[in-house]
Amino acid sequence: MPQIITRFPPSPTGYFHIGSARTALFNFLFTKKNGGKIFLRFEDTDRERSKKEYEDDILKSLNWLGINFDPFDGLRVNNKEVLHQSERGKIYEKYLKKMIEEGSAYLSQEIPKDEEQRSEVVRFKNLNKKIKFNDIIRGEIEFDTTELGDFVIAKSIHEPLYHLAVVVDDFEMGVTHVIRGEDGISNTPRQILLQETIGAPRPIYAHIPLILAPDRSKLSKRHGAVSLNEYKNQGYLPAAMINYLALLGWNPGTDQEIFNMNELIDLFDLKRVQKSGAIFNIEKLNWINKEHIKRLSTIDLENNVESRISNFPHFAKATQGRQLPITKELLKKITPIIIERINKWSDIDEMIKNKELDWIFKEPEYKKENLVWKKLENDPNKFKITQENLKEVLVRLEKISEDDFEENKIKEAIWNLAEEKGRGEVLWPFRYTLSGLEKSPDPFVLTGVLGKKETIKRLRNTVEILNQK
Repeated sequence: MPQIITRFPPSPTGYFHIGSARTALFNFLFTKKNGGKIFLRFEDTDRERSKKEYEDDILKSLNWLGINFDPFDGLRVNNKEVLHQSERGKIYEKYLKKMIEEGSAYLSQEIPKDEEQRSEVVRFKNLNKKIKFNDIIRGEIEFDTTELGDFVIAKSIHEPLYHLAVVVDDFEMGVTHVIRGEDGISNTPRQILLQETIGAPRPIYAHIPLILAPDRSKLSKRHGAVSLNEYKNQGYLPAAMINYLALLGWNPGTDQEIFNMNELIDLFDLKRVQKSGAIFNIEKLNWINKEHIKRLSTIDLENNVESRISNFPHFAKATQGRQLPITKELLKKITPIIIERINKWSDIDEMIKNKELDWIFKEPEYKKENLVWKKLENDPNKFKITQENLKEVLVRLEKISEDDFEENKIKEAIWNLAEEKGRGEVLWPFRYTLSGLEKSPDPFVLTGVLGKKETIKRLRNTVEILNQK
């Protein structure tokens, strides 16, 4: 059996997006599963729209995802590792001249739209026949090429268009399988006609479903981020993005949903790719990313949390430029709390913006009305009741030694009081005193982070606040 060869041919006319990333991944998984080779080439014959910044973005994105390509020394131009169609003009010209000489193509004088001057294009002489091909995903597909007419394959003898360049490159690369989006199906009959004309073997085709928005429309910027770089900047993990993209239109036939790259390679099968459109679901991506975050080492988790907090301008301003007191001990305590509440790293930024982490570094400010549990709001003795409950909390906490001052011991000391006086009446002001937030970790977690000295200090200050008229 001949070696499987695939290619991923992006056009550098825009930033690398989710659809292209999924196509690259499916090519990569299929190729590696079958011990083949996968080549990268830039289809940059559109000189006006192709830009270096887009090419760089594609390369960086592929590298971030961990999708690597094989070298193709025989086709390198000017010793460059990446193939560019824009540098292969003489090769396309050779095929064009031969086709014209043999009568399968001809020069045609035409007036392009919105132009007055005639130009000479090259048209393929269509044989007007039916084309059948077998698609791994969609089965047998048939086209009547008569409706295509004599289609243009080059703007001039020196300017090949997409269909000719693709067919020539695939032929010279020895491509055996073309795996691309279903929007490429309509291109297939033209390309098969050209393959037959230049004597190129027909590759095996697999057209994968498009990625659709939740409303089943074409995925676009109005549905959120489309560029892969946007997801990278939001703090999604490359392993999670690979995992999620693989499940867009493919399933392993099992209940497993979390995979690493090696597992995907072992399991991937084009025959398990669905025909219908794949719905992009940001909630599912977030869940998968959270699962991958949970699988990181403790050191990686702590380093990411520390980096996000230390580099955020909000804290620099709050501390007047002083270095934040994030000791290794404190970092170890707050990391699990933060990880539990995020799906991606940028969620930490949002927590900081919303002042959800301020309690860690400074005593919160609040009005005493906020300390009262909602069921006591209309009670004339609400402040006194709240104060008495917190005084009892203080008494019990002061009895716990510094060494034993941790979450379980604190809960053990306070829980009976909460059951007796009312959980809301005791735990709400206790928690609000420490965090100043309506939503935060429970007070036992907070005390474990703050330590005995800071916890006692904040409770005493609150008792004084409740004395104020």
